Amino acid sequence: MYWHFAAVFVLSLLCAAGLFYRVSAALLCAALTYVFLLDKAQYLNHLYLLCLLGLLLAVAPAHRALSLDRLRARRASPAGAPAETAPRLYLFALKAQIAIVYFYGGVAKLNGDWLRGQPLTMWLAEHRGAPLVGPLLAAPAAGLALSWAGLLIDLSMGFLLFSRRTFPIGAALAVVFNLSNALLFKIGIFPYAMIASLALFADPSWPRRRLPFLFRFRRAGRPGGGAEVPSPAAGRRRGLPLALLHGYLLVHLAVPLRHWAYPGDVAWNEAGHRFSWRMKLRDKNVSELDIRVLDPRTGVRESLDLEAWLTDRQLGEMSTRPDMIVDFAHHVADRWREDFGVRPIVTARVVASLNGGPYRDLVDPTLDLASQPRGLFAVVQPP
Repeated sequence: MYWHFAAVFVLSLLCAAGLFYRVSAALLCAALTYVFLLDKAQYLNHLYLLCLLGLLLAVAPAHRALSLDRLRARRASPAGAPAETAPRLYLFALKAQIAIVYFYGGVAKLNGDWLRGQPLTMWLAEHRGAPLVGPLLAAPAAGLALSWAGLLIDLSMGFLLFSRRTFPIGAALAVVFNLSNALLFKIGIFPYAMIASLALFADPSWPRRRLPFLFRFRRAGRPGGGAEVPSPAAGRRRGLPLALLHGYLLVHLAVPLRHWAYPGDVAWNEAGHRFSWRMKLRDKNVSELDIRVLDPRTGVRESLDLEAWLTDRQLGEMSTRPDMIVDFAHHVADRWREDFGVRPIVTARVVASLNGGPYRDLVDPTLDLASQPRGLFAVVQPP
């Protein structure tokens, strides 16, 4: 894995420099996606977002200007170098992806707990010892006010950024909003990536206007003078990317709503939580976690030493997610059958609280979880 991340670093540099861009961008997307898919317990919204942005950049001609590939093309054929601009649909795809993250982050906040200030009120209370602002953050009114502010900012951000008139307001709000999140919560690179994405929403000509010395800009679009006139064949070639863009956007508009297809509360059972931009919405405390294995031949039941099976991260993530508990039960049963020749009965007693609410069973303690279907349609909630 050290070699893998070293390769990710090199591929990132190649993409940033625009050198062998088509190959390096595709490999970078594949390398990031590989890491993302290694372990469900390591799921992070911002890593998922990087995979999606990597995919969009891999298909976009983002190396047409200010790149080493462009320099190589000019040297190889000064009169036949490709245009220095790209079809706007690729830029639109990147902007739409960022706007979807904001918008569905706001839609997910339209729930009873968030509207009454939870779990933000509990989290802000942990900063009561901070100098100057600590007492303010610990006040219940602060959690309620910031919850509503976050809701309104998320819902409106995409619309503000897409309009040239309101872009400055949206950009200022985005910077304050994301820096606040970075200071209050440990959420990795996500706030900084969202701030960096503001460069996508400004007028597309801003790099040429602000950094003219880096560009050899020709208003005609091609070296040599005359304006580039799209041919009918070029229009047909752009039809396929446009159709694929529509399909891509439809998928990403539908997937965050899939939790309505599952029974129960998504914040509790996690069915439909991933890939839906449901960020910082729930705080689950587990008071009891006991997974037991029953040998059907001997009738002997024993509790598993979970720390011997899982890393700290895996244990913490699994304890609050029913689908991961089912995954683990299948893993234990498979290993047990390999070692002892019989598939055991695996049950789990998990007692948890959601956003400061009452403690209750997260999964049905009477079910043999190793015999339940895996996936999000598994019914393991208590009756």
